Amino acid sequence: MSERHEKEQTVREGFWPKIASFAAAVPFAEQALAAWYCAFDRETSPRVRYILIGALAYFVMPFDAVPDVLPLFGFADDASLLSAALLAVGSAMTDAHREAARQAMVRLRTPA
Repeated sequence: MSERHEKEQTVREGFWPKIASFAAAVPFAEQALAAWYCAFDRETSPRVRYILIGALAYFVMPFDAVPDVLPLFGFADDASLLSAALLAVGSAMTDAHREAARQAMVRLRTPA
């Protein structure tokens, strides 16, 4: 399996459990969700998909520059990388991606 496919699989398997665990604590959760919907939309260009999957893989990985369990600072590196990715390809994100992210945030914040 290529590194690109490994990262995509990592994001597919790890994104939802992590975002569900940290949705309330991650100030960029809605942007991460919109990036996920854009990255896995078949209409999104391969270049945009690769950039977003790379940024989301960093968010999902258990080991990164600043541990996510540190209050306030733990997600700073994740937010920086995602922000850079969104600056590079954010114009590819559609209203449908953003709306799906808003709806997902409602579901994640609603007690089961």
